[in-house]
Amino acid sequence: MKAKSINYLRHLAGGAICLSVFADIALADKAAKLPAYKVDLSQTSVSGLSSGAFMAAQFHTAFSGTLLGAGIVAGGPFYCSGSAYPTPPSVTVAKTACMNPSLSAYGPPDPQLLLRLAKGFEQSGAIDQLDFLKTQKVYLFSGKADKTVAMAVVDQATAFYQLAGVPAQNIKYVQSVNAGHAIITNNAKDVVCADTQAPYINDCDFIQSQDILKHIYGDLQPVLPALSGKIIQFDQSEFIKSGYTSMSDDAYLYVPKACEAETCKVHVAFHGCEQGAEKIGNLFYGTTGYNELADANKIIVLYPQAKASYGFFTPLNPKGCWDFWGYSDPLNPLAPNFYSKTSPQMSAVKAMLDRLGQAKN
Repeated sequence: MKAKSINYLRHLAGGAICLSVFADIALADKAAKLPAYKVDLSQTSVSGLSSGAFMAAQFHTAFSGTLLGAGIVAGGPFYCSGSAYPTPPSVTVAKTACMNPSLSAYGPPDPQLLLRLAKGFEQSGAIDQLDFLKTQKVYLFSGKADKTVAMAVVDQATAFYQLAGVPAQNIKYVQSVNAGHAIITNNAKDVVCADTQAPYINDCDFIQSQDILKHIYGDLQPVLPALSGKIIQFDQSEFIKSGYTSMSDDAYLYVPKACEAETCKVHVAFHGCEQGAEKIGNLFYGTTGYNELADANKIIVLYPQAKASYGFFTPLNPKGCWDFWGYSDPLNPLAPNFYSKTSPQMSAVKAMLDRLGQAKN
C-alpha cells in the first residue's frame, strides 16, 4: 500500500477509520530510500529501448560531461521531435519523423539541424558542452524487422553523433539482425526474434545489454556462474519535483556484492514504452542481461521507472513512455524543456546518480 492510497481508504470508510493506522501501514510498505555507494560518477553510462533510447540519447547529450557513452536501441537522435523546427516539438512529430518518417511531412530527423539546435542549447547552458561527445562510446541498433521505429531514424542518430565528432571507431551500429522492436536476449522463453509484441524482449541468440556494456567499457570480465548481488526497490518519488513526470513511485537498482565495499561504476538502463515494472514486473530490470555482466565488473545498474498516465491532472502518456516530445512541460508547449538538464525526468535521474555518488551511509 502506497501513501497515496490513504485518501482512497478514508473514502471507503466514510472517514471513520483512524488515518494514523493507515499511515503506519503506508510507511511500513514504502520502499527504502536510495542508498549511497560512492560510485565513480565519471564512469557513468546510459542505454535504453525505444522511448528509453530517445531518453538515453537526450540524457547522454545533456550530461555528456559526466558520461562515458550510450546504447541506443531503436531510437533516434537528440531532440528528435524538434526536427520540424520552427514548429514546436510535439507527439505528432515524435510519432512520425521520429518513428515512421514515411508518414511525416518533414521526412526523417535532420541531424545537421538538430546539431545546430543543440549548439544553441549548449550556449544557453541547457546542456553540457558538445565537445564532450567527442570522447564517447556509442552503440546503436536497428532491427531489420522493426516496423515501429524505422531504420532511417536510427541512421540519423548515427549521423548526429558523427557530426558531433564522435570517432568512427567509437561508434558501433548494428543493422544486420532480423529483429522486431525489442531489446534482444538469448533466452528461448522470450518473444520470437522477428516479432514485435509485448513485453518487447526478443530472443535473437545474443544478449544486447552485454554488447552495449562491452562496447562502452571495453574489456570486461566474463559473466559469473551466479549473481552475487541484489536488486533493491527504492523510493523514486523522493527525486520527483513535478506532478507531470509520469514517473513511478518506486524504481530499481542492481548492486553487485563487491560494490558494498568497493568503488563501482554505474549504468542507467531506460525501459521502453509499456515496459515499466508496473506493467511487466521484473522482466526488464531482472531478465535482460544487464545484471549478470554488471555483477562481474563492479557496475551498479540503475533502472528508473516511467508509468502510464492519462491526462487531466497528469500527462497524457497512456503507454508509460519516457518523454521525448514535451509532455512533462505542459505549461510551455511552444518550447518544452524535456531535453534539458533541468527537465523534470532527466533532473530526477541525475539526482539519483548524485545520490549514488555520495559517501556510503
